[in-house]
Amino acid sequence: MTTFQSFDEISQPALGPARVKALREKLAERGLDGFVVPRSDEHQNEYCPPSEERLAWLTGFAGSAGIAIVLAAEAAIFVDGRYTVQVREQVDTGTFTPRHLVEEPPERWLERTLAPGARLGYDPRLQSINEVERLRAACEKAGAALVPVEDNPVDAIWADRPAPPLASIVLHDVSLAGESSGSKIERLQAKLAEQKIDAVFTNDAHACAWLFNIRGGDVSHTPLPLSYALVPASGEPTLFVDGRKLSNAVRDNLSHHMAIAEPGRMEAVLAAEVKGKTVRLDPTMVVERFATLVERAGGKVQKGSDPIALMRAVKNEAEQAGARAAHIRDGAAFVSFLAWFDRTAPEGTETEISTAEALEHARSETGVLKDLSFPTISAAGPNAAIPHYRVSRASNRPVTPGLFLIDSGAQYVDGTTDITRTIAVGDVTPLMRDRYTRVLKGHIAIAQVRFPKGASGSQLDSFARAALWEVGTDFDHGTGHGVGSYLSVHEGPQRISKLGTTPLEPGMILSNEPGYYRAGEFGIRIENLVLVEAVEIEGAERPMQGFETLTLAPIDTRPIDVGLLTRSEIDWLDAYHRRVREVLSPLVEPDERDWLERATAPIG
Repeated sequence: MTTFQSFDEISQPALGPARVKALREKLAERGLDGFVVPRSDEHQNEYCPPSEERLAWLTGFAGSAGIAIVLAAEAAIFVDGRYTVQVREQVDTGTFTPRHLVEEPPERWLERTLAPGARLGYDPRLQSINEVERLRAACEKAGAALVPVEDNPVDAIWADRPAPPLASIVLHDVSLAGESSGSKIERLQAKLAEQKIDAVFTNDAHACAWLFNIRGGDVSHTPLPLSYALVPASGEPTLFVDGRKLSNAVRDNLSHHMAIAEPGRMEAVLAAEVKGKTVRLDPTMVVERFATLVERAGGKVQKGSDPIALMRAVKNEAEQAGARAAHIRDGAAFVSFLAWFDRTAPEGTETEISTAEALEHARSETGVLKDLSFPTISAAGPNAAIPHYRVSRASNRPVTPGLFLIDSGAQYVDGTTDITRTIAVGDVTPLMRDRYTRVLKGHIAIAQVRFPKGASGSQLDSFARAALWEVGTDFDHGTGHGVGSYLSVHEGPQRISKLGTTPLEPGMILSNEPGYYRAGEFGIRIENLVLVEAVEIEGAERPMQGFETLTLAPIDTRPIDVGLLTRSEIDWLDAYHRRVREVLSPLVEPDERDWLERATAPIG
């Protein structure tokens, strides 16, 4: 029986029409002609507590990114390329018209859809500064007005809305964090002084967790304590957190480095601390409400990146060691799972759910599993063509011949993992074999790439796509995202994508996960986590960097068309599998060891 994931159907599209009708009535009472419903909370979290899942409650859409706009006569829901199939399955498309978030952004839709004089409402607690600016510009072009609301009208009709979370906060031991909270605060304050910034305010709960070496349980799959922080360039920081989450011991420990205040006292604290001062706010993360509070307190908002984000992204030696240990432990569990899968899948009795349960069980056998880092994507047949598919009891498919995709991760106190393998079950078609090999070529290209210091993920992204471009296809998600240290499995600012502009630095952890998706048929993704490291190249004229692969688990060689691989690619795969075998063999059972020997046998 699983502990950290549910397979209950959480999407209820049939409820959408009645809920939208109730919302429209509420908007009319308030003199509003429409309302914006983002998939976010005050912290802009990827995983929101149930009390903040307004988009899912209203529309039925359960993805991690999206936004709905409800007008008096029509409504639209905007999602990116990961969710174009899923959204049509989860929402009532007679009520919400699905639209592509990138190809037709909400602002462009508003420009041509809003009537002159219309009043579009939004919740300033849920939209970032940048988002509000884009919405306001769109409304102005349409001759309409963007109107902030004090009380969210969705909450007014959500009769059984869950209570906010109150999970206990725990200290993250310095042996795992690698640096004391006091030292981190000193480093941050030095950066603020250097940049002539009087203070930084963050609503990013990940930033607070990292800076103050705390962890919690307010959201699923990420050990977050929902909180906010104000850090001055000199003097004592303030952590805003519900005091009911703090034991006396934890409060006493934290009080050595910071003041602790209830979130309800934020306005009063800001009034006392920021008057006449410059306060850095990240406009992509900080919601408009907090910018308003700073300005109301007499502070001057300076828009710019949150310096904590980049500090957190570069893992120190203790965090890197923890990541390696976590991946070895996770790799042994994954080998146990793969050996089980190869033994049982051909019998035709396994399903997507039973497979996800088996993998979680293998991880729980480590005795130190804290959580999954996200709900397991266990996908057979056409379900694998949905990049962020979530199996439910209603969608559960049997494991049948072809390709099976499983994307999963774990939270251990010393590290966060994320791995995807696409596995052959019986025979695969020539097309499957070709596309699998091209995805593998892209994966190897990223694993082997060498790049100059200062290069960003946008400069590497095409390496993962080149083999797919050769045959006229591509994938609609980034090649890689940043990963935290016992924090979020999706961490910025580093990433490998067309939009990845942050220079990569040694110590950053990212995923390497090219894919291919044929709607209605099958999907492929191969993912390892990698660590940026400095590399020595003989005769190099500038500092160079590359990747250390952290993830250790066999990559299925059965679907490979070896003729499409270069000698260098074959050598990389054989060397990777030799390392997997050498590291993991002592950690698995004898029968699993025999399987591992076969699974990692050289192909060249």
